[in-house]
Amino acid sequence: MSREFVFLLSDAEKAYLKDLVRLSIASKLAGEEAEPPAPPTEKLRESLGAFVTLTLDGHLRGCIGNIQGSGEIWRTIWEMARAAAFADPRFPPLSREEFGKIEYEISILSPLEPCRDVNEVVVGRHGLIMQRGSNSGLLLPQVPVEQGWDRVTFLRQTCRKAGLDEDSWRKAGTNIYWFEAEVF
Repeated sequence: MSREFVFLLSDAEKAYLKDLVRLSIASKLAGEEAEPPAPPTEKLRESLGAFVTLTLDGHLRGCIGNIQGSGEIWRTIWEMARAAAFADPRFPPLSREEFGKIEYEISILSPLEPCRDVNEVVVGRHGLIMQRGSNSGLLLPQVPVEQGWDRVTFLRQTCRKAGLDEDSWRKAGTNIYWFEAEVF
């Protein structure tokens, strides 16, 4: 990755996306099939990968995303908010009681690129995907920072997330991809 990913959003655009997460989850909890409000700017119509992460009392409560853009970012955020709240297989569906206490984080991803040199991976800047055979796993750039990991631990943990041996990143046949993210 020769240049840093820059996808700058205004405070108003970030607020719109955060409101979109809340509205998406609230409408689903209410049993409504609401349509998301149209975005205020053209920038939010770009097609990029995005994740919505939900936390409750500082602990992960759901995280779902699209690695690559498959539609306009605002619609992706709407869909991923619902998926994180109600379809993350690691957790039961979000309850009404939890909804009022949940915190939201949005990560908008740069396009994926093959990581040609793991020594260039920067903790806090890069997210990783490990892929070997039918196994793959992704960790967002903020995860190793939150966990206090160094680069090697980050590589190993991404392998574990993929269901691989921790040292699979060193083996021929393992594909490593990296990306950056605008996180708010």
